[in-house]
Amino acid sequence: MKTADNTLQHLFQFKAWADDGLLTALAHLGSQSPITQLAIEALSHTCVVDQIFAAHLRRRSHAYSSVNLTQMPTLEALSADIRASDREYLEYVVKLDHNQLAERIDFAFTGGARGCMSRKEMLMHVITHGVGHRGQVSALMLLNSVAPPKDGFTTYLHEMAGRR
Repeated sequence: MKTADNTLQHLFQFKAWADDGLLTALAHLGSQSPITQLAIEALSHTCVVDQIFAAHLRRRSHAYSSVNLTQMPTLEALSADIRASDREYLEYVVKLDHNQLAERIDFAFTGGARGCMSRKEMLMHVITHGVGHRGQVSALMLLNSVAPPKDGFTTYLHEMAGRR
């Protein structure tokens, strides 16, 4: 089945690429780096939100009562979770057609407020939310004189064009 809009496929491929680059850079810093510890807090939040919206998209419940974890995972565990989530989103978006993307889904936010979004809106939220928090981590790296990985969409497109 061909999706009505392969832009989402490209954006989730970009997300996986950018997440991988950042996680790899953090692994090189080591788990004891204060940058890594703060990055884990920001990225664990992003991962939780990704999982919550993955459940909403499938009309399933989730076990999260907050978008923030009380106990932080190790960088290794978080990296595995993020990479697995990215693969699941890639597998999910490729199967959607135009009608499924437009379908509106009722859900509850972790704070109890009711929400209703289309699948496409939820997917775009996951993309933009991740961009924001990767940017926070990149800024933290810059403030500590550590070069963050290149994570621009145009850099991604250029790299992918070179692989063809």
